[in-house]
Amino acid sequence: MTDSRSGYWSRTVGALAATGLLALSGAALATEQSQQRQQGRDANQNAKQEARSTKIDCRQENNKSNAQCRQDKRETKQDGRQEKRDIKY
Repeated sequence: MTDSRSGYWSRTVGALAATGLLALSGAALATEQSQQRQQGRDANQNAKQEARSTKIDCRQENNKSNAQCRQDKRETKQDGRQEKRDIKY
């Protein structure tokens, strides 16, 4: 009777250990994805701020039309989006 109890506890402890390891590996993956998302958001925000500055500088210099300044802003934001994609994927 003692043998069956120890076998039961051994299987139970083994199952709990396996479940714990799976949970920890899932948590590590979630943490890594969270960090990637945060880095992507930071890159995107930096690109937006840089695009604003680019357009303001362009307008102050008056050497381009407003349409050309808008295009510069779009290109800057697109570069930031690509950087975000590079971080995440």
